[in-house]
Amino acid sequence: MPDSSAVASGTPEIVVPDDLVIERTEHLDLYWYMLLNRRLEERLVNLYRQGRVVGGVYRSLGQEAESVGTAYALRDGDYMSPLIRNLGSILVKGVEPVDILKQYMAKGTGPSGGKDLNVHFGDLEHDFIGPVSMLGDMISVIAGVALAARIRSEDLVCMTYIGDGGFSTGAAHEGWNLICAQQLPVILVAEDNCYAYSTPTPIQMGNRDMVDRAPGYGCAGEQVDGNDVLQSYAAARRAVDRARGGGGPTLIEVKTYRRKGHAEHDDQRYVPEGEIEQWEALDPIDRYHRYVLSAGIVTAEQVEMIEAKVGAQLDEAVAEAEAAPMPDPKSVLEGVWSTPRWPHPHPNFHDFSQEIGH
Repeated sequence: MPDSSAVASGTPEIVVPDDLVIERTEHLDLYWYMLLNRRLEERLVNLYRQGRVVGGVYRSLGQEAESVGTAYALRDGDYMSPLIRNLGSILVKGVEPVDILKQYMAKGTGPSGGKDLNVHFGDLEHDFIGPVSMLGDMISVIAGVALAARIRSEDLVCMTYIGDGGFSTGAAHEGWNLICAQQLPVILVAEDNCYAYSTPTPIQMGNRDMVDRAPGYGCAGEQVDGNDVLQSYAAARRAVDRARGGGGPTLIEVKTYRRKGHAEHDDQRYVPEGEIEQWEALDPIDRYHRYVLSAGIVTAEQVEMIEAKVGAQLDEAVAEAEAAPMPDPKSVLEGVWSTPRWPHPHPNFHDFSQEIGH
């Protein structure tokens, strides 16, 4: 957590890294994606409370900057695997809000055809691999992607994310150790959002900062303010350049805070009084909003136009998602089993689809 003096003296301003050269259009992109991330989640919460989102909703309130900033450093063809709170990363990769809405609403035309109800889906057209609930496992998966790219002599960089709790799992250590041993072009964004569900970070790991683990793995490491989108973006750009140039993997620790519970059903009774309010003063979108105005990047009228466009886009997306059909019951067996490659079915293969008339 930022030191108490930073909180007490008011909201810290955005810190522009010395090595960051950024165009006005990039500033506008970063602001757009963070705002879209937050407003889309707000729509999902409203739909959830109306019973129209049938799965859980996992907010990233307060974490938008690190998701958007890190993913924005990737280029087309680079692969990314998010966590459940990295909606901003998925949006940066090009997935449309309407598809996110259909996914949460279990619509038949959604990315998983109604088989999953949150961001547990992948989209290879947009170069991202869907996460799974077993935290830490995607580090090994992304290691496989990077290793395959090396074998094929493909010029790509991979990025994945892990939380402070997930980074204490065996799968995370095993996967990251492989990446570092092979010096693969991978960036691991380690998110310290202060809680692993309801467990405070200092209780579930002995070292206070995850970046301290970097020397032990033999990789580069950097810690940044995850509520500052420019710091997150700059750190990710440095890591991407290092990886693409043959310098191996980087562990980026982003210090941030999850201002909502693990999911909408979590009432956060374990959070000390006043803690959420302290972090509200460090809100990443408010900070960046003030920065782009004070730096003359946009005017107040232009910010209003951006907000209006985001709202209009989401109005259309919600209407389209609500009108989309639910899955055909017969599709329950589609995309579940792969088609056998042998000439004749294996003697132990039982085609259950014949029993239900599919």
